[in-house]
Amino acid sequence: MRKIQLDLPVLLPQIPDERDQCVTRLLTALNAEGGIEKAHLKEGPTPEVCIHYDSEQLSLKKVKAIARRTGAEITGRYRHLLVDVTGIRHQRHARQLGDQIGKAPGVLEAVVSGAGVARIEYDSTLTDESAVRTAITKTDLRVTGKVTEDNHAGHDHGPGEHGKEKHGAGDGHNHDHGGIFGENTELYFAIGSGVFWLTGLVLSFLAGVAEVIPTVLFVIAILLGGYFILIEAIQTIRQGKFEIDFLMLVAAAGACALGEFQEAALLLFLFSIGHALENYAMGRARKSIAALSDLAPPTALVKRDGTTTEVGVEELKIGDVIVVRPNSKIAADGAVVSGTSAVDQAPITGESVPVDKSPLPDPSATPELGTLAPEHRAFAGTINGSSPLEIRVLKLAGDSTLSRLVTLVKEAETQQSPTQQLTDKFERYFVPAVIALVVLLLFAFLVIDEPFSKSFYRAMAVLVAASPCALAISTPSAVLAGVARAARQGVLIKGGRPLEDLGGINALAFDKTGTLTEGKPRLTEVIPSAGVTETELLTVAIAVEELSDHPLAAAIVKGGKERLGGTVDIISAENLEALTARGVKATVAGKTVHIGNRRLFRELTEADIPAEIDQRMAKLEDTGNTAMIVHQDDRYLGVISVMDVARPEAKATLAALKKLGIEKMVMLTGDHQKVADAVAADIGITNPLGGLLPEDKVAAIERLRAEEGMVAMIGDGVNDAPAMAKSTVGIAMGAAGSDVALETADVALMADRLDNLPFAIGLSRKAKSIIKQNLIMSLGMVAILIPLTLLGIAEIGPAVIAHEGSTLVVVGNALRLLGYKAP
Repeated sequence: MRKIQLDLPVLLPQIPDERDQCVTRLLTALNAEGGIEKAHLKEGPTPEVCIHYDSEQLSLKKVKAIARRTGAEITGRYRHLLVDVTGIRHQRHARQLGDQIGKAPGVLEAVVSGAGVARIEYDSTLTDESAVRTAITKTDLRVTGKVTEDNHAGHDHGPGEHGKEKHGAGDGHNHDHGGIFGENTELYFAIGSGVFWLTGLVLSFLAGVAEVIPTVLFVIAILLGGYFILIEAIQTIRQGKFEIDFLMLVAAAGACALGEFQEAALLLFLFSIGHALENYAMGRARKSIAALSDLAPPTALVKRDGTTTEVGVEELKIGDVIVVRPNSKIAADGAVVSGTSAVDQAPITGESVPVDKSPLPDPSATPELGTLAPEHRAFAGTINGSSPLEIRVLKLAGDSTLSRLVTLVKEAETQQSPTQQLTDKFERYFVPAVIALVVLLLFAFLVIDEPFSKSFYRAMAVLVAASPCALAISTPSAVLAGVARAARQGVLIKGGRPLEDLGGINALAFDKTGTLTEGKPRLTEVIPSAGVTETELLTVAIAVEELSDHPLAAAIVKGGKERLGGTVDIISAENLEALTARGVKATVAGKTVHIGNRRLFRELTEADIPAEIDQRMAKLEDTGNTAMIVHQDDRYLGVISVMDVARPEAKATLAALKKLGIEKMVMLTGDHQKVADAVAADIGITNPLGGLLPEDKVAAIERLRAEEGMVAMIGDGVNDAPAMAKSTVGIAMGAAGSDVALETADVALMADRLDNLPFAIGLSRKAKSIIKQNLIMSLGMVAILIPLTLLGIAEIGPAVIAHEGSTLVVVGNALRLLGYKAP
């Protein structure tokens, strides 16, 4: 675990001390985040926020996102670079490359993922992007595609964004090992090694064949199988480390010294073929992520100066209008300004049913993407249906939801999980211990009556048996596959820690409005008084509420007109007057109309509300409705009610979560407790908590964590950010189009649909289970093989077969996550 301390000047004028409200909010948010050990204000002429954080748990980009969320800005001194690379042979090699880059001056942290992504965080006062890229190219890595740079406050982009590619050494070759056969060179060398070993073995049993011929073939097999192993061993020795590759070479050299060329050839063949197949299998998971980048089309049809021309997507500007033909991909995030069609949004949001799109009411408008209704907004990479659309571009190519999703998924692959940190720590102690044991075994002939050759052979067999290859790949392969599978379903899981934590949660906390409910009130009941028709009641209520801009008024007007079905003409009202905390007053057809609560009519009539109306209101309020009385001149026309109704999928989603074993589901809301109870009873929430202020929600999460241990909080990722930060895992819903939700949440459900939550939790539980299985298999194999080789029961050949076999089984087991299906 590597702790990093950052001193970040705070760009806020006249900050006296930590009691300043802005600084307090920033420090509170930072200290609440998992992975941050401490955040405080340093004294001095220039105020600085000092952050101590664990870079293996939290990226610098996430720290910046938290700071931006609280309204503070962090200077551009500390920068974050995400680079697509090739040249990674396996997970341990990725770790070595990260360590190598991390030694460059000014580099704070460098992590290379087996997924083919390098994340580098550096101090721009000590180095620059060019020097960092030079440090990358001094390793085996080759920069193959886009370079994304996140600078200071706000989401800035390096020159590699917006569709323009920056290339490094090795451009156009994409050879992971610089070999003549491209990225599969190691595989071909390993196969060649096996062919020569098998040929030599067959010839060694044939009479009349000179002994030198099989020996030569075994030597060729050794050279082919050991070539890439030798390269890696040299690199690790230069870094002062002795890892498995070096140990394997020592074992092979020892076998050759004893004249056992056939066993040396077998060892290196099996070891090299194991690594080559591991790299090939991991490539499958890498391609799942790479497929995200290929979703957006490279060109777009844009309307300019009355003509339609085809341009590269990187040339699109905000405000451009693009034409999307039927059954073609949408090239940019934007607003539909012409045409109606059904759009397949599955590549971004995971929604299985196409979403109907229609034009904006004002086609000339250029609104914010996140503020648009789902029927008006379009995302790059989604697929148009059978009718043409015209879309006004609202985001540049490099800023699109798809582009941000791809970047965040790649970054997630570089974040270590708790189990991976544990296994890495175990390896750091285990490998030196194995070397010490092997050295002792070399001198066994001094204690046991046996020749040195036998002691040496036993030591080499133990060396092979104790190599932790399967352990090294067990967790990263599962994280890689899990994050890739989630992204395909429209779920962004930001690395191994959220993946494991989400799989271990015991309780779920939900924000109510907009999460469990639609967030849009609906007209639920219309109850006319005796002698009054429903049509009369509605026409009067609609006439008055059409003049009001209150959200409840819009619900009454919309719901009322739907009930009337357009068969009744609505008389216009006039002289609307808002009566604070009571209701509204207006004139309809010369008659005074009041719509409001009990208090209004007690004051107006100076008498109690009629018992029948009062009882009807009480009954509606008990079920979570907001009830209002409609009164005209001296007559009570009746009662109407509105309610923020539960999402259609809420009940089924909560039932699915219960099947997954989550027994405690808490709802947090600022609404009255009666409203909370009514919604909870309808959909199956176990613990509804009403009347909460934002700080009360944070306190509720803290209590829940104390009672249950691991708790996830799901909300919109913006208003619920403080409570989400206090939870074990923060889940943002409807994150597509919302930069804040994408950056601050641990898990983001791209679609505004609650029913993706059981998939995310189910996948995380499966991943956690697979990680556990992999650890048991990898450590179990080592625990079995070491005693067998120590006792001389297993020789080098069987040890290598078992060793490499377990590595491939572990990778194959992890790749099962790519085919995971929702429960």
